[in-house]
Amino acid sequence: MVNKNTLLHIWDRYATIEPIEFIEIVPRSSKADKSSTKQVRDAEATQAVILAAAEEEFAIHGLTAARTEAIAAKTGVAKSMIYYYFKDKEGLYQAVLERSHVALLHVTQQLDSELEHLAPEAALEKFLVALLECVSQNPKLPTIMFHEAVQNQGKYYKRSSSLNIDKTLMDILDRGVASGAFRQLDSFQAAINIMGTCLFYFIGAGNIQQHPQGRRLLSKAMLEQHIIEAVKFTLAGVKH
Repeated sequence: MVNKNTLLHIWDRYATIEPIEFIEIVPRSSKADKSSTKQVRDAEATQAVILAAAEEEFAIHGLTAARTEAIAAKTGVAKSMIYYYFKDKEGLYQAVLERSHVALLHVTQQLDSELEHLAPEAALEKFLVALLECVSQNPKLPTIMFHEAVQNQGKYYKRSSSLNIDKTLMDILDRGVASGAFRQLDSFQAAINIMGTCLFYFIGAGNIQQHPQGRRLLSKAMLEQHIIEAVKFTLAGVKH
């Protein structure tokens, strides 16, 4: 047992020690935030690289024959990272569909309010030019859609927001018929034929360029010519 004199001695000794000055520690949040931001950017960059390679793979093979091993090999990203970000091949495919349509959807959404105030013929021409210019920037999109139709019967297409593009076109056609600017037509059937006129050019490019007089169909000059011809052909087809 510690006696009273010992306790007093300990008290006297420590009573002479000056109090400790506590230093306020400021959390280094700015550094942590920068690190977190960098990780997010790295993740986004990795996903973008994967999606670009996957888009090419799906455009060539479609969902059925596409291989995640091939996508990983093209990107240098581990196959496990593809599954980490997209869960499985179907998840990656769905992400590619959405990514492929982003620019197109953005363009049509921007046009929607403007098209309402244009005469049907002018609205149809503006819509078609915007559609074709956008697809010309991403010529893989029609071939991906071709494989989707043949292999999957539109199973994944219906889950995307791409149906809004078809609706915009049908609305223009219906308005043209109602105003008398266009001949009597079924807007659903007409929209299918118009999309075929615009997009088969990209799907059949591989075959068409084998023609004896075939030219570089995806060159800037040929794409510009295709836009002009497709618009003229469509407008002539919907008028009286």
